Amino acid sequence: MANEKHGSLSISSENIFPVIKKWLYSDHDIFYRELISNGCDAITKLKKLDMVGEYSLPDDYEPKINVVLSAEDKTIKITDNGIGMTADEVEEYINQIAFSGATDFLEKYKDKADGEQIIGHFGLGFYSAFMVADEVHIDTLSFKDGAKAVHWECDGGTEYSISDSDKTEVGTTITLFLNEDCLEFSNEYRAREVIEKYCSFMPTPIFISKENNEPQYETIEKDELTDKDTVIETIVEEAKTEEKENEETGEKEIVEVSPKKEKYKILKRPVAINDTNPLWTKHPNDCTDEEYKSFYRKVFADYKEPLFWIHLNMDYPFNLKGILYFPKINTEYDSIEGTIKLYNNQVFIADNIKEVIPEFLMLLKGVIDCPDLPLNVSRSALQNDGFVKKISDYITKKVADKLSGLCKTDKENYEKYWDDISPFIKFGCLKDEKFCDKMNDYILFKNLDGKYLTLPEILVKDEEEKKAENEEIKNDSEGQKDERTPVYYVSDVEQQSQYINMFKENNMDAVILEHNIDSSFITQLERRNDKYKFVRIDADVTDVFTEESSEEELKDALETLSEMFKKATGKENLTVKVEKFKNDEVSSMITLSEDGIRMEQMMKMYAMSGMPMGDMGAPETLVLNVNNTLVKYLLENKDAEHGDMICNQLYDLARIANKPLSNEDMTAFIKRSNEIMKLLTK
Repeated sequence: MANEKHGSLSISSENIFPVIKKWLYSDHDIFYRELISNGCDAITKLKKLDMVGEYSLPDDYEPKINVVLSAEDKTIKITDNGIGMTADEVEEYINQIAFSGATDFLEKYKDKADGEQIIGHFGLGFYSAFMVADEVHIDTLSFKDGAKAVHWECDGGTEYSISDSDKTEVGTTITLFLNEDCLEFSNEYRAREVIEKYCSFMPTPIFISKENNEPQYETIEKDELTDKDTVIETIVEEAKTEEKENEETGEKEIVEVSPKKEKYKILKRPVAINDTNPLWTKHPNDCTDEEYKSFYRKVFADYKEPLFWIHLNMDYPFNLKGILYFPKINTEYDSIEGTIKLYNNQVFIADNIKEVIPEFLMLLKGVIDCPDLPLNVSRSALQNDGFVKKISDYITKKVADKLSGLCKTDKENYEKYWDDISPFIKFGCLKDEKFCDKMNDYILFKNLDGKYLTLPEILVKDEEEKKAENEEIKNDSEGQKDERTPVYYVSDVEQQSQYINMFKENNMDAVILEHNIDSSFITQLERRNDKYKFVRIDADVTDVFTEESSEEELKDALETLSEMFKKATGKENLTVKVEKFKNDEVSSMITLSEDGIRMEQMMKMYAMSGMPMGDMGAPETLVLNVNNTLVKYLLENKDAEHGDMICNQLYDLARIANKPLSNEDMTAFIKRSNEIMKLLTK
């Protein structure tokens, strides 16, 4: 070639290419992202020059990046119509590894123009091409007046050649001659898959085509034709007529039902693979609900509508935009797999980067674009932990603001969402104290009537009841009782139905906490507030359920019944308690200490994770109602023929109302029930 020149790349070690190929990027397919990003930057630079008056874009200028594939030739060509390079700039930007043309350009024009962001900063992206190619060529023509086109090529060593090129359009074409291990990337379907992964929202239209592909056509209406279309053929559709009867005269006449039409067969218009203006770049006020839902379906391939979303839009003290969706779920929180896609200037970086996305929000789905992210040279990890922490804190704050605002201004919808979003919120409260502080008064608890109450609403109600109760019992000695307000809760609506009925009969309320996370959650709430305590509905028998009675009055009954039940059940350590229930239909019930309940729940969670925990049962107390006919019978007939059978039956009935029996105990219970029914027939 004429004016050919040879030289050596300006690098410090001959081992730089093996390092780039094996260590700089973890995924080989990322070369598409890097090279297309460079093309976007070249176009952005040209636009900026036009803005500052140093260049005039043609009236018909359309920024674009073309990716042309040839499986036969084993090549990929990536062409942009951006700023281009002169021979000197090729020497400076390409031959000096890690010299960033983007950084150089930004420094030069930092005071002259704002607007679109430049993606690259490190000057290494171009060399990702050598991860997949044995040889790389560049053909480029600078925008500058009188510039000559330049051809550069390198085979992956430290030697390169630079010469004249026959390129006639301003911009750059990079040609990759793929190595045998990477031929898949010249396949159209594979290329499309990778480019959609990394470049779906890049700011410049990206088109994919095959080299020497047969032309494709489409037919359009006349009013759809533009100056940019290449007309291959004009298609005339004659007017269509039908013979119809005139309603007034009854005579037959010819009526035109379709006028004469002209259609045009044109070269098929190329369709960009990417969306250059993704929804998160728009102002929330300019987005419709349908657009949010459509974007969600497109990005996450989830056709269940999200419950609601949060649009992040911040310019100071750092630039951050994004949309977080709360999906509708039907599974337990620990099996949810969300996806937060992280972008940098509309370039995909990674999913679920834990330094940026608070752990509890990784259960959601969404996108976050932060041009200010301090990325490392491969754009796959973060630097500057302090700055990243501020971004994470901001995201957490915005989510808390959205949720608390929703509760205050649209509580009806907030209640509808609650069962689905409560695992997110409770998990967030466990993981982030600031989030918990913000959400504390906006956490909902469903009561026995299905009504949703906030913690302040529950405490106000309980305080009123407590005040009324204290006025009735003025002689109680101070310091004898736990002054914290009890908040009763149900952990299994079906299993604890007997206790729920007793609460309802006595106009008492409780909240329903059936989720795996609830035990840890309420423990944390108690730890942060000494004004209330959570007590499971079966943890004790409250005074509301019983009639007034002296200890002396129940002492003999307790001794008798305790001895009878321990002997009948064979459980010497069985704890028995007697009470006078107002409801004489309740014969027996099991109560558990709240501490024991919490310990049991914690050990169950350990067991679910695969850790052997041995006996997980919380210490139980058998409470017997001396107002009940069967219990009275036992007291009056201590040596009754079937006394042991009745004791065991009452004990098992109490246990069944508390939790399922073991297989062995259930078999014995069924057998005993049959024997009791036989006695009734005699």
